[in-house]
Amino acid sequence: MKNVIFFKDARITNGESIVVYDLNMAVREGDLVYIVGKVGTGKTSIIRTVIAENPLTEGEGEVCGFNLRGLRSKDVPMLRRRLGVVFQDFQLLLDRTVESNLEFVLRSTGWKDRAAIDKRILEVLEAVGMQTKAHKMPHQLSGGEQQRVAIARAILNDPEVIIADEPTGNLDSETATGILDLLMKINREQGTAIVMVTHNRNIIQRYPGRVFETKDETCKEI
Repeated sequence: MKNVIFFKDARITNGESIVVYDLNMAVREGDLVYIVGKVGTGKTSIIRTVIAENPLTEGEGEVCGFNLRGLRSKDVPMLRRRLGVVFQDFQLLLDRTVESNLEFVLRSTGWKDRAAIDKRILEVLEAVGMQTKAHKMPHQLSGGEQQRVAIARAILNDPEVIIADEPTGNLDSETATGILDLLMKINREQGTAIVMVTHNRNIIQRYPGRVFETKDETCKEI
């Protein structure tokens, strides 16, 4: 199986500061990988590097076939088409409906055909159990419903990997379980790799996967 994320001797930065030295990580198709560690140890900086928000200036890094060293700004949207990203705070556009949120992503990633857009929106909303909420505004949805829409947004372009940064951090335990079950179903049935940042070790016990820990300016598989 091919790697969807690969780092070798990579230095991960946050602004001018190096937060992780010599990162070595290989995430393959279909993997379930966790990144754990205390606040401020570089977990989110690794994620920001993966999605090309933070530049990689030392070491090797490749995501979905794109070399992160010297990645051109015009190639960043193409890289992000192959990723799905789910945030703790949902990051939906609050001034438009669920349907319009999803349409915005599709059009910004090159979709033009109206019928194809409508069909894909319905498919992803059905996949996350939100097909009856297409015309709702985000503020009309519960936190769990908003996160389901965020997952629908993440899978619009059939990504090779979903990056989930504390995806259940703002949810109660029952709602969180539903969101995690949904992510695991996508991982299992579609073979989409998942890289999840979490501080909740109970998640790892319930849904076992590979675990990397950030500590003392390192990130190593444990």
